[in-house]
Amino acid sequence: MIIVLFTIVTYLIYVLSKKFYKKLNLAIFHPLLLAPILLIALITIMHVSANEYMEGSKFLSHMLGPATVAFAVPIYKNLSIIKKYIGTIVISITTGTLVAMISTFLLSKLIHLSDDFIVSILPRSITTPIAMEVSKEIGGLPTLTTVFVIITGIVGGIVGPKVIKWLSIKTPIAKGLALGMGAHGVGTNKALEYGKQESVFSSLAMIFAALFTLVWGALITTFI
Repeated sequence: MIIVLFTIVTYLIYVLSKKFYKKLNLAIFHPLLLAPILLIALITIMHVSANEYMEGSKFLSHMLGPATVAFAVPIYKNLSIIKKYIGTIVISITTGTLVAMISTFLLSKLIHLSDDFIVSILPRSITTPIAMEVSKEIGGLPTLTTVFVIITGIVGGIVGPKVIKWLSIKTPIAKGLALGMGAHGVGTNKALEYGKQESVFSSLAMIFAALFTLVWGALITTFI
């Protein structure tokens, strides 16, 4: 019963947050930011522990995996375009993941963050379910990783379209790869607003970024 209750409550809060965001178009009302704040306030008022909430809403967490795998469908349908630009895709995502992880590592060292903290935020530039698994693989804390993945996604989803406009980026592949690499799931949602091809390349960027991040993460953690 509690699983059904928390699943429904979480879903309704997300839907309401999404409606507020669409209506007001303010970053503070982004569903990935507003929904968690409202849920934290709700479970605090109800005196429900975080563990109880996580257990009660585990059905939604389990759906993250299938949702991520579903990105393979548009990729399969556009294999001919992907094969044509495979070199550009690999080089772009390789560079993007390296820049994301090295900058995170160096900035973290600069402000003297603990080693556990650094390892946990290294996979911040890939989608949540994969980032959590990568975090486990390299010895991080998945719950902390999730927080920074969400922050990265929101910031990237807001700043990304502005950068694309400012730099006058026109091609679908450039828009999609930039949004997918810079803002993973949120970026892919934004890419869909531009068009189907942009969404495909954004989805592809998330998949390649996850693979490369696991490799680079394992290498960088040897220096921590």
